[in-house]
Amino acid sequence: MGLAVGTVVPFVAGCTAHNPELGRSQLMLVSDAQIAQLSQQTWQQSLQQERVTRDASKRNQVNRVGQRIAQSSGMTQHDWEFVVFDNDQVNAWVLPNGKVAVYSGLLDVTGNDDQLAAVIGHEAGHVAGRHAQERASQQMAAGVGAGLAAVALDQGGVSNAGMWAGVLGAGLTFGVLLPYSRRHEYEADRLGTDYMARANYRPTEALTFWNGMMARSGGSGGPPAFLSTHPSDAQRMQALQSHITSSGYA
Repeated sequence: MGLAVGTVVPFVAGCTAHNPELGRSQLMLVSDAQIAQLSQQTWQQSLQQERVTRDASKRNQVNRVGQRIAQSSGMTQHDWEFVVFDNDQVNAWVLPNGKVAVYSGLLDVTGNDDQLAAVIGHEAGHVAGRHAQERASQQMAAGVGAGLAAVALDQGGVSNAGMWAGVLGAGLTFGVLLPYSRRHEYEADRLGTDYMARANYRPTEALTFWNGMMARSGGSGGPPAFLSTHPSDAQRMQALQSHITSSGYA
């Protein structure tokens, strides 16, 4: 207790950064350099473990929509990359360095480019919100995996890759599912619809997509994988509707 009060608390309190996209401060114990290295290593492992689709139409659609969303987000500091994995699971995820994975199963349920833009916009919102960094920092502060980042960097590899992949947002690939907090989901929804509007997609299609996903979760087969990493509920949809209406997107 004395150690926590005398050392840890002041250290954590001094490691916050203001995020203008969110309008709030965030706990940041993991450096941008550490996150960049962990993200790149996780991405390379994903490319090795997953099978990239040969379907040119799916690749072109995801790249076309993704590049428009990336440009509208203004996050030109990232080397954005959009890959379609040949996997029938309904899922998508993004790493903090702008690497986006879309599963072919998701493309089977998105009705149009606008709904795909809702997905990619939401994932870009997580990047702008620095949610992976914040989640990693919160876990380190809680003592879960403390020091793993330093060990990974010292050894030139990722220790406990599954845990780190889950923290960064690529949990499904590595068998570790760590849902973002509801606050993160609200923020990603809000930013994602803003990016959709700037890219001339219809933000109202975000509601169509998410409501459709919620309806699928009521089936006997259990919720889609996407809802395992991106939990949804009626309150979240109400918040999304409110933002779309107040922003004049409806």
